[in-house]
Amino acid sequence: MSEPVVIRPVEPADLTAWRPLWDGYNAFYGRAGATALPEQNTAATWSRFFDPAEPVFGLVADSERGLLGLAHYLFHRNTIQLAPTCYLQDLFTTEDARGRGVGRALIDAVRERAAEAGAQGLYWHTHQTNRAARLLYDKVAVDTGFVVYRMST
Repeated sequence: MSEPVVIRPVEPADLTAWRPLWDGYNAFYGRAGATALPEQNTAATWSRFFDPAEPVFGLVADSERGLLGLAHYLFHRNTIQLAPTCYLQDLFTTEDARGRGVGRALIDAVRERAAEAGAQGLYWHTHQTNRAARLLYDKVAVDTGFVVYRMST
């Protein structure tokens, strides 16, 4: 990173700078325009970051130029271990921040928080066509080979 970037928890005052990152993340995965998330989903996500009863957390990559990226993560139980596990649900950087270590710094910060919380592991998903992100992911984690299936209820 050529400029200093600080990874820190998202703050209520970040909403207007966080929103374009959130919208960019969702647009990347096809949730824009007619397929955009309902506004109530975005409002609920934002409020969860600040609700101590919620296991959902947000980090941002902050620089002199403003926010360059976001990471949202949560903790949950599972059936094969006693300790919680950490799921990195959303990771996004501005286009000009890509390839400059911002994504890696966000992943590292989530990993540190997961370790502090006693989580036994950290995992995330990405689309198989997300080649740019997978170049980074292959350097910092293991591709488990699992395939994700979804079903509407």
